Amino acid sequence: MTEPMTDGAASGRGWGVSLAATVLACLVAAASAIPTDGETWVPVGMTVVIGAVYGVLFVTIIRKAPRESAAAWGAVVTTIVVSGILTVVSPSNAILQFWAYPLVWTLIPRAKPALAATFALALSVFLGFWASTGDEADWLVNALLTQGISYAFNVVMGLWITSVWRYAQTRERLLDELTAAQDELASLHRDAGTTAERSRLSRELHDTLAQSLAGVVLLVQRSRRELAAGTLTDDALEVVEDSARTALAETRTLVAGSAPVELQDGGIGTALETLAERFRRETGLVIDVDVAALAPLDREIDVALLRCAQEGLGNVRKHSDARRVTLSLYDDADAAVLRIGNDGRGFDPGGRASGFGLSGLRTRLELIGGSLAIDGTDGAVTLVARVPRGGRS
Repeated sequence: MTEPMTDGAASGRGWGVSLAATVLACLVAAASAIPTDGETWVPVGMTVVIGAVYGVLFVTIIRKAPRESAAAWGAVVTTIVVSGILTVVSPSNAILQFWAYPLVWTLIPRAKPALAATFALALSVFLGFWASTGDEADWLVNALLTQGISYAFNVVMGLWITSVWRYAQTRERLLDELTAAQDELASLHRDAGTTAERSRLSRELHDTLAQSLAGVVLLVQRSRRELAAGTLTDDALEVVEDSARTALAETRTLVAGSAPVELQDGGIGTALETLAERFRRETGLVIDVDVAALAPLDREIDVALLRCAQEGLGNVRKHSDARRVTLSLYDDADAAVLRIGNDGRGFDPGGRASGFGLSGLRTRLELIGGSLAIDGTDGAVTLVARVPRGGRS
């Protein structure tokens, strides 16, 4: 298992275990070098003492040193000195350098400083050989050969460790950037979703409650005029009540997030007939409805066409002063087409709109791949909504 890391570069348990194993190997080598006639055990004792002191320093200070910090450089210098001293005590203690090289690269991961520090380590051990075996005839050849090979191996392994460390640093940086980008993207998605939901709710409120309540206001105004004239009938009040109930039902439907009231009991054809009948009762205008037999449409298309019809008839009621209205739904190639016409007052479709209706209607249709065309000719105003049967392509 991988050991949990702390802030120190050499904080893993493996470093401590390997250090203990290396010191033990030094002791075994030192003991085996003692002559069989029982000559001094001083090298073994000094190795134990120096190894124990260094072990305490390692546990308390060295293993906690962050990379390339002052403490890391202090740990490197201490390790270099201890390696040289132990080699002076016993040439076999040079084994410690094979543990010390990776430690130096871990504490100082940049290549140039690490190469210089490990060269100092190799030189310290070489001087230790000189002090301990300098009186031997071939000590120089043995020391140069040993340190040359060990340092060359150190260079290869050190550069590999450096490349791994750089890769890990780059990977960590990229992961941090990716996490930050994902967080930002999630935030943008949430903001976009909130904006889209607000726009959708605005369209729904305008196309349902606003239209129904506007009709209720007009009916109440008409009822007040009839009341003042003494011609108010129960039928007129019933129309007001029905319109208010429709607005209440639309409110509940909007809160529940379900399909429009008119679509809950049938398809788009039935919904348009119901809408036209209510329009007749509320305005007293003549409205001709022509709904061709269409293959079933997606519910999303049904809702969009119904909202178009509500907006178109609402505009006729509020602005046109028309006497006759036509409402038709038919197939045209691969599209369902809704057409609303009236013989009332015209307007400029390209002019600046004061309300949300037509612009919101155009947006609603564009979301499902549809389009809206308006002819504002006086006496022949038409609104044509086209929606591909497959929705957005």
